[in-house]
Amino acid sequence: MKKIFIVTGEPSGDKIASSVISELKKIDPNIEYLSVGGSHLKSLNIKTIFDLKEITYLGFTSVLFNIFKIRKIINTTVEEIIKFKPDILFTVDSPDFTLRVSERVKRINNHIKTIHYVAPQIWVWRKGRVKKMKKFIDHILLLFDFEKKYFDDENINNTFVGHPLLQNQNIGKTVLNNLISKDKKIISLFPGSRDSETNVLLPILIDFIKLMNAKSSDFLFVFHATHNNKNSIINNIKDYNIDNIDIISDESIKLQTLIKSTFAVAKSGTISLQICNANIPSIIIYKLNFINFIIFKFLVKVKFANIINIINDREVIPELLQDECNADEIYRSVSYLLQNQELINKQLVSCKKTIDNIRSRTSSAEESALVLTQYLVS
Repeated sequence: MKKIFIVTGEPSGDKIASSVISELKKIDPNIEYLSVGGSHLKSLNIKTIFDLKEITYLGFTSVLFNIFKIRKIINTTVEEIIKFKPDILFTVDSPDFTLRVSERVKRINNHIKTIHYVAPQIWVWRKGRVKKMKKFIDHILLLFDFEKKYFDDENINNTFVGHPLLQNQNIGKTVLNNLISKDKKIISLFPGSRDSETNVLLPILIDFIKLMNAKSSDFLFVFHATHNNKNSIINNIKDYNIDNIDIISDESIKLQTLIKSTFAVAKSGTISLQICNANIPSIIIYKLNFINFIIFKFLVKVKFANIINIINDREVIPELLQDECNADEIYRSVSYLLQNQELINKQLVSCKKTIDNIRSRTSSAEESALVLTQYLVS
């Protein structure tokens, strides 16, 4: 029986991996799996050796403060992979964790094929990583077509499979009438999937909601949570006694809620692609602690944080970062855009054009599963 070991480092990677494995199970239901994963892989009855919460860290200082624990987790993961003897080590995103595991495994057992999904953003920083990856990655699956040139230049096998957030999702319809008030306009809020993100952004977003409520009672604010952080968000919000807030984590409900939204406020990340794909106007927010921000500014070579803005080399979607990431600025930006439909239309047109240019022609999960299949039979 063929074996695949899956390594993810956070909920978004767990979700991507599960979509690929779901397709692979259709092609070959007789593959044995083991993983470092979360709720999505668990839903496919795939055992995980760690809870994702143990390895989801944000920022350079967080890594430094947990360096010994992270090293222990990497060592244990490598040991379990070698013991499992997989045909393929399939790593997804979180390069500072997953690629370190891949490098160690390849050094110990060169016969294990290493396939990585979601290339490190070498077009943003640390371009030299490509040369290093060549030594231990057999194939890389790319989210964006423009990434190919970086890996072609180093003769690393690669396939553009597209971004899973941009593919059509055939999800079951859920009746939202009982969940969402018809007389309220929805503003979707995305505070992040990590506790270290939500701890920073939640208080800011709560103050933003208070400012909005002081001017209007027309809105319902819906926090899009993950299964891992939903309870944490609920506990952080319950003491504020604000009636027009809801917290959701079900994927089907989240997507349908987003589609019905009037506006979205999202932390910087790939979720902005899904927001653009749903044709919803938005702004981007993000805030690092001072030390992380200084390191980030020193290393990063692009002007923008959001992928849509990076691709266009201009601010299509407003970004409120660091000091500008505060309740007053978010309130001003959201209010201004909601009062200017022409600006919203301009943003949506630019986003649609960008999304159409980077969308894969087929399902990214299907394309990825086919690549994995090729390595299983080779």
